[in-house]
Amino acid sequence: YYPELSLILVGDETVLKSLLIKKRYDTSRLRVHHASEQVAMDEPPAQALRYKKDSSMRVALNLVKDGIASACVSAGNTGALLATARFVLKMLPGIDRPALIGLMPTTVNSETMVRVLDLGANIDSTATHLLQFAAMGHIVSHAIDGVATPRIALLNIGEEEIKGNEVIKQASQLFAAQSSLNYIGFVEANDIFTGKADVIVCDGFIGNIALKACEGTARMLLQIF
Repeated sequence: YYPELSLILVGDETVLKSLLIKKRYDTSRLRVHHASEQVAMDEPPAQALRYKKDSSMRVALNLVKDGIASACVSAGNTGALLATARFVLKMLPGIDRPALIGLMPTTVNSETMVRVLDLGANIDSTATHLLQFAAMGHIVSHAIDGVATPRIALLNIGEEEIKGNEVIKQASQLFAAQSSLNYIGFVEANDIFTGKADVIVCDGFIGNIALKACEGTARMLLQIF
């Protein structure tokens, strides 16, 4: 479907090639790059970063750093991936922490989606971090989703200005002072799917709980139906 796309599979070469030998694929668009180690799902990120320099994650990210690959995709240990990516690829100027961003559906139509971040990378974000997340969400929504002027909202326990903790209130003031952001104010969790905002910002603790609650609700509904 994507003729311009080529893939580099990073991992144990013997294992990968034993799986590929049973498949038909274009060798000019898919190749294997060996890595002798792997990061377990329950492995502490700091340990993986320090002791597993030939892990598939580290090798894949090095390929991006060296310009051999354009992006890295992993289904493994999220914390280790973020820690390793921050060490290998560094951060963008003006951004202190990486964030996990997700794409969620809305009730507007099948094509209208909302970006939510952070979904679990940072559990103790400051107001400044939230502002940086908003900037990243704005760029992703504009560049990837094609939204001309993304509507940015803060996830809170109410829409009124007096609601929320001090970090959320401070973040709201920072958002409002940024003329480059189309800040529309607070939204509650029940507005995530309404299409009221194009980007919803929260810290990773709140975002991850909201995400897992949505996933659990979806599974429950599927079982009921």
